[in-house]
Amino acid sequence: MGYNKITPDILKAIISIVGEGAIIAQQAGLEKYSHDETEDLSYYPEIVVKPHTAEEISALLKLCNEHLIPVTPRGAGTGLAGGALPVLGGLLISMERFNKILNIDGQNLQATVEPGVITEEFMNAVAEKGLLYPVDPASKGSCFIGGNVAHGSGGPRVVKYGTIREYILNLEVVLPSGDIIWTGANTLKYASGYNLTQLMIGSEGTLGIITKIVTKLIPHPTTDVLMLASFPSNEQACVAVSAIFRAGVTPSALEFMERECFVWVKQYNGVAFDLKENDAAFLLIEVDGTDMDVILSECEKINAVLEQFSVNNVLFADTAAQKADLWKIRRTIGESVKQHSVYKKEDMVVPRAELPRLVKGIKQIGNKYGFGSVCFGHAGDGNLHLNIVKGSMSDTDWDNKLNDGLHEIFELTVSLGGTISGEHGIGLVQKEFMPIKYTDIHFELWRGIKQVFDKNNILNPEKIF
Repeated sequence: MGYNKITPDILKAIISIVGEGAIIAQQAGLEKYSHDETEDLSYYPEIVVKPHTAEEISALLKLCNEHLIPVTPRGAGTGLAGGALPVLGGLLISMERFNKILNIDGQNLQATVEPGVITEEFMNAVAEKGLLYPVDPASKGSCFIGGNVAHGSGGPRVVKYGTIREYILNLEVVLPSGDIIWTGANTLKYASGYNLTQLMIGSEGTLGIITKIVTKLIPHPTTDVLMLASFPSNEQACVAVSAIFRAGVTPSALEFMERECFVWVKQYNGVAFDLKENDAAFLLIEVDGTDMDVILSECEKINAVLEQFSVNNVLFADTAAQKADLWKIRRTIGESVKQHSVYKKEDMVVPRAELPRLVKGIKQIGNKYGFGSVCFGHAGDGNLHLNIVKGSMSDTDWDNKLNDGLHEIFELTVSLGGTISGEHGIGLVQKEFMPIKYTDIHFELWRGIKQVFDKNNILNPEKIF
């Protein structure tokens, strides 16, 4: 497919749609939109527009479809797979002005929100009404809810409350043709043809641009208990994860962190924590609900399980400040590694009982190729985040051998029944690994779906496959 540049006449047409004040065309202004949080990649768009309405986006996509201009949708730019990078230049549509919470319906436990709303602000707004939107990725303080939908984002509380797919009821979407549709219905059940809502979730802006989101909400738990358990090895911590669920307890969060996570976070933001010599790995376990007696009973069951796996110590967070400090450690691990090292971030998921074999295998592969690793993540649902650290690895090996190691890690992941990404998406940087998991038939089906939605392949091209 051959694409065209934005000519002066096309620029005039863009200005007529959104107004001159909604356009960025100077190189200095474009820099912010040339990258996201994916390593050090940078691709400049020709023009950035900041539309206000679905109708403006519709007119822009009709124009770009007619003239074969590539279009990249962008949320907050917090992605970790290069999904918002304008790799072919063209027009970048920033959703930052779609920033309104349109309605919180306490009667039906639903909300309607625009995609440019910051996730944590939405969570706080519904919490004020005694409701919970439980999808809370580590970047919740800066990421947009539209980007969460587009990437199938998750967070710690997926383990109890389910993935983002269970909370998106309906979407207003502008298709590459410029048509504006609602994908489904504002109902808890849906059995009316193909589920276009679910198709859009995780499609990474390749099929349409989301302009409104209808979410399901649930009653907010009134209390919680947070525990931090330390173990003498990664494997013992990971084995304990599956055992907790087999004991009949479903925590609201169950996070794994190896010792190095605490070391990196201390260097980054100075969070004080007394690491004991024998503390090799940690589980951060939250139990929530409305009845403290029930919560404490579940904590006792968890503690009994932990004692079966050589737990060193179990710390119960006594205050809100202590809870906040422990969650701060967990949520700033990735940023801590990024600030202090050349690194590459990966995201994979396996059945939770396979976590011990995955973590052990990653360490063995790292030793083979000479790179370090920092492992952490949502152990309760088998989702491991992996920061590969260059350390003393030579530039030549980092550039030429690292991908061989990554292939082995993903081959191990797939052999354990897992898949390439749990919540970060595929985007630009992960697509080369997709054939490890998926067959030619999968790619044929995906390309067929893409062709139906976007016959000229203008919308976020070069992503996923």
